Parts: sequence; structure tokens; C-alpha cells
Amino acid sequence: MNQIHHIYKELLKKYGHQGWWPLLDVARKHAGKQPTKTGSVQGYHPGNYSYPQTDAQHFEICTGAILTQNTGWMNVEKALVLLADNGLLDPQSIVRADDTTLKQAIKSAGYFNQKAKKLKIFANFFLAEEKPTRKQLLSLWGIGPETADSILLYAYKRPVFVVDAYTRRIFSRLGFFDIDTDYDEIQALFERSLPPDYRIYQEYHALIVEHAKRCYMRTSTEPCFLERI
Repeated sequence: MNQIHHIYKELLKKYGHQGWWPLLDVARKHAGKQPTKTGSVQGYHPGNYSYPQTDAQHFEICTGAILTQNTGWMNVEKALVLLADNGLLDPQSIVRADDTTLKQAIKSAGYFNQKAKKLKIFANFFLAEEKPTRKQLLSLWGIGPETADSILLYAYKRPVFVVDAYTRRIFSRLGFFDIDTDYDEIQALFERSLPPDYRIYQEYHALIVEHAKRCYMRTSTEPCFLERI
């Protein structure tokens, strides 16, 4: 087992299955609590990889991936709840919605003018394309590699590794690459080191976020145990 795969095993042993991507109806029906998760504990489904199960859940994940750009999940969750409560959490409704109503619903996620535009563009795309490719997603205005890969991994269960700021922070500290290494280069390193299994990629991405929040934030008090293995 290589070092990157070994680190995955150690993170999983310490924090357990994370149950990403959180979904509103899972939160409302089953609580979906993940007791080791920092922050919000609703909507997660640890060890259950059957989600998304419906077109609505597919679209909710895609919407969340767009809204979470440059903000925290708690803010996104508020926006998703408002979208749902206003009957706007489906592509047809977003396409038809007037800009003011849509912007007001997603205001908590920040950059609401840009994100409203992104959601309308994506909603039209979602209605037209059943099985999107990475190239198609990247061609959409406002969709970069991290967002595209999050959509592919969590909404469509494609084995693509999501590289975020936490991945850069942790693994550059551990000496695997420089913090400003190209996204595709980092992604290729992880994908060479792991089995092509979307479940592993989902868990690893979520575990990296969990570990970073505990050990790599300004307010963190826990040392990084990965530096000792």
C-alpha cells in the first residue's frame, strides 16, 4: 500500500465514514447524523452509497456544489432550505424564476449575483444533458475543476478525485507537493495512488475536510497525527 492510500486508511480509522453529500430530505426524514462530523450533522448518510437516488437529489447535489464556492456549508445549507421552501430546488423552477427571487433565496451563500447566473446556466444544461462529461461541465460559465469534479463524484458517482484547498494545505505540509501545484497534477497523483472507486474518492475528500477542520484551521487545537505516520 502506498503512502497516500495508507493515509486514507488512517483517516477512515480515526474519523469513520462521513456520509457525504448531505441531502435535505435525508436530514428531514432520517436525521442522518454523523457524530464525528464537525459543524452541521444533518443530512449525512455514513456508509450508504446509494445516494443520490432521484433526479431531485442529483440536482440538489449539483446546486450545492455551485453554491459552496467560496463559502462554508452552513451558509449553503440555509440557501438550499430557502430554495426548497420556495419551490425553487429543481431545474425547471430555477430557469423560470425571476432574478430577484432567486438571488434572495441564495443570499446566505454569498456572491449571489454571480451564483444566480451560474444556477440558471447549469439548470438549462441539466435539463438538456443526462450524462455530462467533465469537458462539458468545464465549458459552463462559472464551473471550475473543483466544482465540476464534485458534481461528477457525488451526483454521478464518477471516480474523479476532488482537489480542494484543504487537500493542498494538508498534503503540501506532508511534503507530497508544493501548495501551488497544478490542480490536474495533484488529482493525477491521488488517482494513481488509489483504486478507481468512487466510494473511496468520496470518503477521502470528506475525510480531508474533516481532518483539516480539526487540525489545520486557525482555531484548531488538535495536532496533525498524519505527521507522525
